[in-house]
Amino acid sequence: MHEVRQYRTALTGVEAIKLRSTRKFPRHSHDQFGIGVITFGGHRSWSSIGSVDAVCGDIIMVNPGEMHDGSSLDGKPRGWRMLFFEPEIACKILGDEERSRTPTLQPTVRDRHQYLRLNRLFDAVTDPQPDSLDIDECLVRTLAYAFRHHGSQLPSRFPALPSVDRVVKLIDREPEIPHSLQEMADMAGASRFHFLRGFARVTGATPHAYIVQQRVRLARRLLAAGMEVGHASVEAGFADQSHMTRAFVKQIGITPARYRRTVFEPKTKAISFKTER
Repeated sequence: MHEVRQYRTALTGVEAIKLRSTRKFPRHSHDQFGIGVITFGGHRSWSSIGSVDAVCGDIIMVNPGEMHDGSSLDGKPRGWRMLFFEPEIACKILGDEERSRTPTLQPTVRDRHQYLRLNRLFDAVTDPQPDSLDIDECLVRTLAYAFRHHGSQLPSRFPALPSVDRVVKLIDREPEIPHSLQEMADMAGASRFHFLRGFARVTGATPHAYIVQQRVRLARRLLAAGMEVGHASVEAGFADQSHMTRAFVKQIGITPARYRRTVFEPKTKAISFKTER
């Protein structure tokens, strides 16, 4: 079972999504900060500090570029409301608080007051008749509190390896460009076996899985800018539109066409759909 409702929000650079699902999401990452609340059931995810669990009332968070996955704790549906913020929004808010660094958000916490703040902010940004002042106040209070009380300079679970890091940066910069395993191993100055092991240590994923998720992220940005689905699949490096659609649904939970319609077309307020399995 998989139900998703994605909203068109009143704030540029903020996305809102509500899910009810038994689906297992593969390891992937986002360009944005993500902060959400578990509304029922239980959720388990892999993070930079290992496997973490969250149940109803808990807050779940993810940092830009942080690899994570997600599954049900007991095979039953779990629900969550999630807000994604472009990093620039967080940096602007933190500018008044702490200019020297941007903390790393913890994967999950239990904080009743922040739970209420997040729900209020979610309702405010998705209100058909938004109040800009109310939204700004809720946004600043919620994000400033998150970084001040639930942020820290957590070390990466896997130390970066300079030779592999060069390949990761190349993929991040141009995910649409194809590279064979041998080409990437040569760039890293390692055998294919040692490159695969080093790449997984750095990113938490295989090179193929990492490239696919980076292409999905690129496609997401292109669709949000208004590019047609077929063109976006080509620009993002997918073999064809159906290939992109499968990867997009697997990671994001909705089709590229529905995502584009929600975040780009002005007249669309929210998209709700259901798929059963």
